[in-house]
Amino acid sequence: MTIRLIVADDHPIVRDGLRGVFTGERGFEVVGEAADGAEAVALTQRLRPDVVLIDLRMPGTDGLTAIRALAERGNPARVLVLTTYDTDSDVLPAIEAGATGYLLKDAPRDELFRAVRAAARGESVLSPAVASRLMGRMREPAREPLSQREVEVLRLVARGATNRDAARQLFISEATVKTHLLHIYAKLGVNDRAAAVAAAFERGVLGG
Repeated sequence: MTIRLIVADDHPIVRDGLRGVFTGERGFEVVGEAADGAEAVALTQRLRPDVVLIDLRMPGTDGLTAIRALAERGNPARVLVLTTYDTDSDVLPAIEAGATGYLLKDAPRDELFRAVRAAARGESVLSPAVASRLMGRMREPAREPLSQREVEVLRLVARGATNRDAARQLFISEATVKTHLLHIYAKLGVNDRAAAVAAAFERGVLGG
């Protein structure tokens, strides 16, 4: 299956570079480019891509506003933030607004490909640098217990549930599921769903 992408960034050279990277790799197709958030929303509504790669800070309508707009419209595209900013004030609002993942622009090419494929499957994706920052902002993250709701989310993930499945079964929004996953990753010191499940079983959180 070919993953259809829209690239949203206010720098033409970045858009050109990303188009070149994905054009040279099988399984991807860049179907549109946007220079700001408003254009990204309009293109995503019209072209219905699988994944939108979006920068956060753009003139006019920024990336965060665009993410919220797409979530409000119920657009099924997965949004993957690709930016140079990794502060807490950038990461958490983006995920809570509905972004499926968060990567930094210095990510290696293979990491970018893996992240886009994972995002297309509906999996939450965090750059290792971002995950480390989130872990660092918590006191003794390895000893921080998971909340009851976080355990419920992780139990569903362990059974193969997507974010959408978990949201439906727990009667919460998909964005809330993603936020719970971010907190789980930080508390367990991991970067993805599979590692979170493995760590939870190892620590007896899911029954050993």
